[in-house]
This record gives sequence, structure tokens and C-alpha cells, in this order.
Amino acid sequence: MAIHWIDISIFIIYIIIMLGIGLHYFRKNTSAEDYYVGGRSIKPWHVGLSVVATDVGGGFSIGLGGLGFVIGVSGSWMLFTGLVGAWLSSVFLIPRVFELLKKKPLTTFPEVLGVLFDKRVAFVSGIISLIGYLGFTSSQLLAGAKLASATFTGISLQSSLWIMGVIAVIYTVLGGMKAVIYTDTVQWIILFSGLFFVGIPFGYYALGGWEGLSQSLPESHFSLGNIEPVQLINWAITIIPVWFIGMTLYQRIYACGSVKAAKKAWFIAGVFEWPVMAFLGVTLGVFAKAALIQGLFESSGYIEIGSLDPEMGLPLFLATVLPTGLMGLMMAAYFSAVLSTADSCLMAASGNLVADIIKPFKRMKENTELRISQLVTLILGALAVLFASTMQNVLELMLMSYAFMVSGLLVPVIAGFLVPNPSAKAALFSMLVGGGVTLTLLILNVKLPWGLDPNVFGLSCSLITYLILQRLDKPLEIANQHL
Repeated sequence: MAIHWIDISIFIIYIIIMLGIGLHYFRKNTSAEDYYVGGRSIKPWHVGLSVVATDVGGGFSIGLGGLGFVIGVSGSWMLFTGLVGAWLSSVFLIPRVFELLKKKPLTTFPEVLGVLFDKRVAFVSGIISLIGYLGFTSSQLLAGAKLASATFTGISLQSSLWIMGVIAVIYTVLGGMKAVIYTDTVQWIILFSGLFFVGIPFGYYALGGWEGLSQSLPESHFSLGNIEPVQLINWAITIIPVWFIGMTLYQRIYACGSVKAAKKAWFIAGVFEWPVMAFLGVTLGVFAKAALIQGLFESSGYIEIGSLDPEMGLPLFLATVLPTGLMGLMMAAYFSAVLSTADSCLMAASGNLVADIIKPFKRMKENTELRISQLVTLILGALAVLFASTMQNVLELMLMSYAFMVSGLLVPVIAGFLVPNPSAKAALFSMLVGGGVTLTLLILNVKLPWGLDPNVFGLSCSLITYLILQRLDKPLEIANQHL
């Protein structure tokens, strides 16, 4: 189905506006602190909606649509873990982070571990976070490419990926964190409005309302219980901890400027993740499954269930049922979601490389650091596009990136805040063992017992390693105190 020139025009205008905002903040950014943490004075509603836009961006929007296509509305439980993670971190993490900020003006997550432990721990955590966020950026670009290739006739997935990558990378390189957060607010409003006021009502009508849906799909697609307990465990152990180790989230904590503002932002983010965005995403995935069964995709060559990638169902459904003009707005909504996550993750990876890996070895003047940050962002963006070109599944790539970071970084950060006199050696080796175990299991595609995620085993190994080395280090530290 060819997309109308009016829709293309609306989409192009949206892209030009986003690039213009990036250029505006390119001129206003004067330091690396402006570039990475937005000057530490951004309002809670902007930060909260930016967190939602980042966390429930293109990857989860397309991924949730795929889940709704496969298992129905029970796929919404994946984002319930986001609600739990947001509220837990607001109570436990945020007050402790601001205590550290009294000692040092932090700009990255690994710098937290540097204060709690030492420079070695900060350096290694920077590498782990960089790798994880590079993968996560790739997943968002792949989400945008899937959306574009399903909507614009004649554009391949690989061509869409490069187009999406160029737009996202240039915008992020120019704008920095202020542009990211302020435009994330607008992008989230566009996404929510597009889903709620356009996608849902037009899709519902096109499918024949409840009668058409119920006749097309099994009852299990409308049940919240259509999910295995092990899947909930895997989501919880992969996603909840990200709220404690996510570089994008720490940058936004710093941007708030106070404990009260940060807690308010996190409360806003949790509520909008679940139930709001969770049910919007999976519902449209359910609609896409019904549309395939009703034969709405026959003109595009998709007749049987197995003939269509579940993650392509949602964008194909929108392209099929939406009228001219509204399709352009919906495309802008989904690309808003993609951009809002891709830019944040790319900023996180860039911050890790500059502040946590390069800066400890090379002192830089303020203006020089800003320009190097922008160059690094450009290079990492190009690498993310190349990495995305080798992957096929958005949700799989996202969860792999999450799992690698969580298994390496969660135990040290919790121990650093809770354990008296925490051991830097224990933290260092727990990161290497935890991240290494998970990465090995993922690369080798090892079949694990009970269907558990590799992250479960990586985290377990990380915890055991930390506890053993912390215990062994204690006598040494006590002995050293008497010398």
C-alpha cells in the first residue's frame, strides 16, 4: 500500500522540526555538563515524561505490539516491571544518589561506583555500560527501520535503517541532553495522542468493533493470565534492576537538581509506563493480529500467521487502516518514540566513553570536552547503525542489552550503598564474572533449565563472587588498619 504524499510531507516536516531543535541547543550548549545533564535544573514533568519516552520508546512500542500480536493483552505485564522499578528506585536510590552529589558533581552512573569504590570499578563499569547502551541504541534504530519499511512502499529494511540512523544520530549530536529531555516531552505527547486518539479508535472501527475482534481471536488474547510465570520472572529480573544501573536514568536524576523533583519525576514515569503505555501498545498488537486473520493484509502479501514478523504487524496495520493525513501523524508519533529512546541511549553511551573511559586518562578543557563529546556521539551512532544491520528482533536485542548491563552492574551498586566498608576488589570481579557469564550464555545460545533468562545465572554468579571476595577482603582491611 503506497503512502500518500500528504503523509510523507507531514512526516518530513516533523523530522525538520526535530533537527531544528537539535541545532538550537547546539548553539546554546557551552559545556559538557550542559551536554550530558542539562544544567541540573530541569522540571520534574519534563524529566518524568522524558523517562517514559526513553523507556517506552520505539523499541518497546514496536516490541509491545509484537507481544500483543503473539500473546495478547497479557504482554502488558512486561511494563508492569517498569512501574515497580521506578517506584523502588525513587525510594531507595534517589536519596542516596543526592547524598553522593554533595561530595562530587557527578555526570555519569560509573562515577557513582567511583565514589563508592574506586577508579578501577568506575572504569570497568563504564565499559559495560557503553557496550549495553550501544546495543540498546541499535535496537531503537532497528525499531524505526521496521516501522519505515512496513509503511513506505519500496524501501528495504536496510535502507530504512540507514535513513533512521542518520536522522537520529545528527539530531542527538547537535542537541545534547537539554534537547533530548525537552523534545522527549513533546515526542511522548505526540506518541500518546497518536495511539489513543488515532490508532485505537480507527483500528477498532476498521476491525468491526468488539464483535469483529472477539470472532477473530481466541479468548486468551484478551486475558491477563495468558503468560507463563517464568516469563514474568525473566522480565522482572531483567527490567526492574535497570532502574538502578541505567545511565540514561542517572543523567535524568542529575538533571532534576533535587531529591523532591527527582522522586516526582519517577512517580510520573511509573504511572505512565503501566498501565497507560503498556495497554496502548499491546492493544494495537492485538488489533494487528485480528487484521491479519480478517484478511486486511492480503494486498501486502501476508495471508497466514507465520508469514508476518509479529513486530511488523503493528506498523503494517496502521498503514492499512489509517486515512490520508492521519497516517503521517501516526508515523510521526512512532518515530517520536524511536528518537526519544535512541537519542537518550546514544547520549548515555557517549557519556560513558568520554567521562568514564577517556577523561580519566586525558584532561580536557571545557570547550574541548564538549566538541570531543559531540564527535564521540557521531562515531558511536554510526557503530550502532552497523550493529543494528546484523540483528532482526527489536525486543530480543533490547533485552539482551539490558541483561548484560544488569548482570554486571546491579550487585556492585546495591553493595556499595548497603554494605559497610564495601570491597572494590569484590565489586570489580563481580562485574566481570556477572557480565561475562550472561554474555557467554547469550552468545552460545545455551538452553537453560526451566526457561530462565541467562541474566538469572549471571546475577547469581555476580552475587556469589561479591560475597566471597568481600568476606576475604575484610581481614586484609582490618590488618591494614593496624599497620
